Amino acid sequence: MDLAVPERALDEIFDQGVVYHGFTDYMRDYEVVVYVSANPRTGIAPAHLRYVFRYCVEADCRTTVSPENWQRSLDDRLLEPGAEPDGYVWGVRWHCLYPGGQVVTDSARVRTWSQALGIDFHEVCLTTDAHELTLVFSDLQVSKLEPGYSPWRRTE
Repeated sequence: MDLAVPERALDEIFDQGVVYHGFTDYMRDYEVVVYVSANPRTGIAPAHLRYVFRYCVEADCRTTVSPENWQRSLDDRLLEPGAEPDGYVWGVRWHCLYPGGQVVTDSARVRTWSQALGIDFHEVCLTTDAHELTLVFSDLQVSKLEPGYSPWRRTE
């Protein structure tokens, strides 16, 4: 896969909403579901896009929420939409993909995995307002999701 492929794919979801991320139910590939919207005046309908990072050999997720804000965000009332307490409201059930995603170039992890498995690997870093996700993978598939999709119920 050409490096331009994940770069273009990540550019398409800049500043959009990550509504789910995690390993697929068969635990080999890593899935990121993004809600993509545009200004209503454009006439472009919102959509959910599924990014499947195939042959994902490393997935690292770390918080971007400061310790001070985490401390204010432990109240379970913040798990519900419309929560009012001071803190990070987890209940919105999405994270803004900002500052966004980028392909990591000159990665030692990529070189190690490519050499070990004999196929090309790539590394990306996706940063939201709550998580930083780093993935090492070989291929990327992007598809539009139909209503009713659930990451916990395989529809393929």
